[in-house]
Amino acid sequence: MDIDKTIFDLRERLKYIQDIFGPKENENVLLLRAKLQEFEEQLPKLDPSEQIRQTSSLEDLFGFLEKKLERQLTPMDRVRIVRHPQRISLKDILEHVYDNYTEIGGQDEYSVDPSMLIARAYITRRVGNKVFNQSVMVIGQEKGHGQEFRNGGSVKPWGNAKALQYMKVAETENIPIHAYVNTPGAFPVEDYPGAAQQIARNIYEMAGLRVPVIAIFSEGGSGGAEAIGLADVRLMLSHGYYSVISPEGAAAIEGRIRQGQRVPPDLVEKCAKQLKITAEDNLALGLVDRIIQEPVLGARTEHFDFFRTLRQEVINATDEIVLRVRGMNYFRAKAVMRQKKSPGANAENIFVRWKLGGAARERLLWKRYQRFMTMSQHAVLDRRSLGRRVYDYGTDLGWSVYSFFKYDFWRKHQKKVTQVAEDVGAEFQVVLNKCFAPIKRIKGSLTGSEGDGGGDQCQLTQLSRWEEREAESKKEYLSPKAKQDLTITCPNTPIHGCLDMWAPDLFGEWAGVCIHCGHHFSMEYEWYLHNVYDPDSIREFNAQIEAKNPLGYEGLDLKLEEAKRKTGLKSSCMTFEATIDGVNVVTAMLTAGFRGGSVGAAEGEKFIRAVDRARKKHFPFIAYVHGTAGIRIQEGTLGVIQMPRCTMAVRRYLEDGGLYLVVYDTNSYAGPVASFLGCSPYQFAIRSSRVGFAGPGVIQETTGMPVEPHYHGAYQALSRGHIQGVWDRREMRKNVYQALLTVGGRNLYYR
Repeated sequence: MDIDKTIFDLRERLKYIQDIFGPKENENVLLLRAKLQEFEEQLPKLDPSEQIRQTSSLEDLFGFLEKKLERQLTPMDRVRIVRHPQRISLKDILEHVYDNYTEIGGQDEYSVDPSMLIARAYITRRVGNKVFNQSVMVIGQEKGHGQEFRNGGSVKPWGNAKALQYMKVAETENIPIHAYVNTPGAFPVEDYPGAAQQIARNIYEMAGLRVPVIAIFSEGGSGGAEAIGLADVRLMLSHGYYSVISPEGAAAIEGRIRQGQRVPPDLVEKCAKQLKITAEDNLALGLVDRIIQEPVLGARTEHFDFFRTLRQEVINATDEIVLRVRGMNYFRAKAVMRQKKSPGANAENIFVRWKLGGAARERLLWKRYQRFMTMSQHAVLDRRSLGRRVYDYGTDLGWSVYSFFKYDFWRKHQKKVTQVAEDVGAEFQVVLNKCFAPIKRIKGSLTGSEGDGGGDQCQLTQLSRWEEREAESKKEYLSPKAKQDLTITCPNTPIHGCLDMWAPDLFGEWAGVCIHCGHHFSMEYEWYLHNVYDPDSIREFNAQIEAKNPLGYEGLDLKLEEAKRKTGLKSSCMTFEATIDGVNVVTAMLTAGFRGGSVGAAEGEKFIRAVDRARKKHFPFIAYVHGTAGIRIQEGTLGVIQMPRCTMAVRRYLEDGGLYLVVYDTNSYAGPVASFLGCSPYQFAIRSSRVGFAGPGVIQETTGMPVEPHYHGAYQALSRGHIQGVWDRREMRKNVYQALLTVGGRNLYYR
């Protein structure tokens, strides 16, 4: 036995354990440290045989206590495991899981973004006497082992663009994609493209990829994870975590920590536990399919058995997806199912061709869509009665049938049917005229008068009455801020010299717009309901779907009740049908007053149902964002999964030929902008609004770079191509109507 090498290994194991358990005083860690120190002190005094015996005994003690420590791991300990430099990296996986590979578009730091690694790899399977080389596209965030140029796996927008480019290449070459998610989050910069802009593109395109996609989660941080995590099968490493936000970020928000202040470690531990971020939590929530078991205290580069397990799992998952959508698969599908339940089974004994035909590709997309639509539905509080649910279901079904006959069947045969109907009608009219001609002649000779039209004449010549005018004025919306007797100073006064304005004028007649420089003050969402849509045309639906506290997050119940009482809403998303200059539209509105317009499971479900309603009725769909702070962090991954869910619903609507219009107001940040809002081809912003991925404080803290005052401004978003126009609030109704007439898909009822 090489005593020196063994002692060196034990020192490294102890250092690793101390790193994982952080500053906590764990009695097992203290025992290991004491035993190792005692052994090193006594080592020179021991004879060789005793050295070997005690070394072996110490190794056994390490093994025993490591297993004991494994059972004591907290969620935050697992976070430290996936961030440790000894954690397996994507290059380790390429070396040990795949039989050969070529890295594409990068070599260490010489890359568009070294934190995103792309490789074309293949897996060799020997079945009987035949050898099959099966190609895959491997995509994933790469941290390396403490390499600073990898940026800790925090990918910049152009890195995500590179990933998307090679996903499309994989689709062209008809080969599966293996996506390894290992990021604390995306790098929050708003260059071209902006972080939110690019992530939204990735999610939108991944929803339509016609090849099998398998995602393996190690560290899944929010939008950065979703940029490559939309997959047919989602596997998760047992010591990984998947979360809407890092525990430190959640603790900073919960503790209202200001820049420069230190977040208390206890609060970080508490948030990590409440967010339900572990593999077991996400499996229980239905957001991942299986857990891949790692060695004790997490997989490191020397754990070669783990790489063999990982190889079997990714092969099994790829086989499983392909066999789901292809014919002639009964016996192999049964065999693959058995292998899933037997981790030690060899998945390479069964050959499954991974290339898909046209019909199988369509089935793959449909199954992917169905799978995501069922996620997180249990996290919604639906207060509809049974009768109401049956009625809604019947109405939806009726609209589906009606839409099919009116817009699909009728449009195809409209010309022929119209011609036949005209001919039949003309023939029938001739017969009627012939039959009733004598009766008409007798009736005309008896009456001889055509009526005086006195009522119409009266309406045309009479002046309107005061009572009517007062009733009309009562329907106009008056902002509560317009009832304050005070003067308002424009924030642009130091630049443009704007004069102070009286609040009743500013928030009444001027619609919250500075008459000197055009700065837009925020207005309530009710102002838009009364000034954009036709009077009395708004009909809300799904109002009984409420936000709830699916993870039992401490304090959220009270906050939700307070928001419901204060706003009168049940969630931050209001969905309704209305008309604009007579054109029917479906609208989903995110209101800033309800928990900052944050999106959770209820909001996502309402948004999806609104999109589906617009698709069935062939109505344009408008997303008006009065304001959103992002995904509701207290709902954890049940919130972040709304990013791909809603995006997939939007994609289906757009592919059916609909018109999806997004209008931003006030502040719109994070997950919704980086997914189902940011994927719209027609996005506009009210002047003075701010649009981006992360707020100025987060950017400054994450990147260390100063943020300019107008970094997230509407005109900045326009200049980088995120939005397509900046609107004056007072012209929103006119602009929306113009858009309804001129942009959008083919499948709208009024086209």
